[in-house]
Amino acid sequence: MTLELFPRESSPGPRKAAPLADRMRPRNLEEFVGQAHLLGAGKILQIALDQGDVPSLILWGPPGTGKTSLALLIAHHVQAAFVPFSAVTSGIKEIKEVMAEADRRLRSGGQRTILFIDEIHRFNKAQQDAFLPHVERGTITLIGATTENPSFEVIAPLLSRTKVLVLNPLTDDEVRLILDRALKDPERGLGRQKLQVAPEALEAMIRWGNGDARAALNLLELSARLVERSADPGTISPAVAQEASQRRSLLYDKAGEEHYNLISALHKSLRGSDPDAALYWLARMLASGEDPLYVARRLVRFASEDIGNADPHALSLAVAAKEAYHFLGTPEGELALAQCALYLATAPKSNAVYAAFGQAQADVASAPAEPVPLHIRNAPTPLMKELGYAEGYKYAHDYEGAHVEQEYLPERLRGRVYYRPTDRGLEAEIQKRLAAWRRKA
Repeated sequence: MTLELFPRESSPGPRKAAPLADRMRPRNLEEFVGQAHLLGAGKILQIALDQGDVPSLILWGPPGTGKTSLALLIAHHVQAAFVPFSAVTSGIKEIKEVMAEADRRLRSGGQRTILFIDEIHRFNKAQQDAFLPHVERGTITLIGATTENPSFEVIAPLLSRTKVLVLNPLTDDEVRLILDRALKDPERGLGRQKLQVAPEALEAMIRWGNGDARAALNLLELSARLVERSADPGTISPAVAQEASQRRSLLYDKAGEEHYNLISALHKSLRGSDPDAALYWLARMLASGEDPLYVARRLVRFASEDIGNADPHALSLAVAAKEAYHFLGTPEGELALAQCALYLATAPKSNAVYAAFGQAQADVASAPAEPVPLHIRNAPTPLMKELGYAEGYKYAHDYEGAHVEQEYLPERLRGRVYYRPTDRGLEAEIQKRLAAWRRKA
């Protein structure tokens, strides 16, 4: 059975003037492309659809992976009213009105309401709280769509009452199928233009789409418009596709999860001593619009956290790279960041400083403030001298090697060892020096 694209409670079907991506939305579940891990035989969403009992859902995935289309098709499949809701234009008053209408619909005709919230991460806590009692009572089935990690963006009570489904980026073959349909469909797509697409141009659009069907369809639609003015109006050449693409738009949100994913990839590549991967993730972040000074700060942090005294010069170089970028700006200054990333990736690694400081902080946080031992206090006044301040202090420079054994930690922490240098880089020398001093003790 072929289903209508939109129910009566939402907008009418796509007009001819609508964007190609909107016109080519799947009209039924059979036309839906991708997400076989959810819709394949025996998979979680397919089972729920077969049973006609779909719970409240959070659809989490990158742009252009079918979140809105899937919500529409679910509503059709279970014959529910589909009501879209906007975090930008709606507030608590509108929520109450929608809920009252959903309750009336359920009581009068037994029809369920699917409330679809696109970009649910944009709703504030009060708005999300307002949905809770209606989800609990079954007045509505909530389907939220988000590109952000729901763990961070959706309140815990609402999250506990929904099932989170993760949508994956589309594969190249899936995007190719969607573009092929759009080229051949004479009613909703570009079939009437009888366009020919050079294989290289098609592959470029798939590559630039980066798993996002909407982005790929937008490129195809713009290419079809541009080709009308080209020397060969019937063929989309690689040059036309390139002109349409202008510049690839990478998935990136400096306030969202992908920001943390990419900086994590850079940090772990540096820690794993892979200069090529580090250089790629650095280039990826800069191309995506990340603030280069944020990247520079992360490199400075890495120099202390993961290299430390195995190569103290790493910190100096990282700070110098930050200053170089600050002085030169983009694009010239980015080369200094690249130089720094390569140095950090290939430097000897040690987290001994990081671990030692963490243990010292833990002792400070878990114990009462210990008094400073009297012998290492200054005694600038006669009274302080009478009280024993500085008594018995040994001045290190009066001893061989400028080292003398005496206790510097508070009584309760005597003998505590925080810093354990590795046998890598300069720390190997520090390790030997400390071992020699401790043998004398």
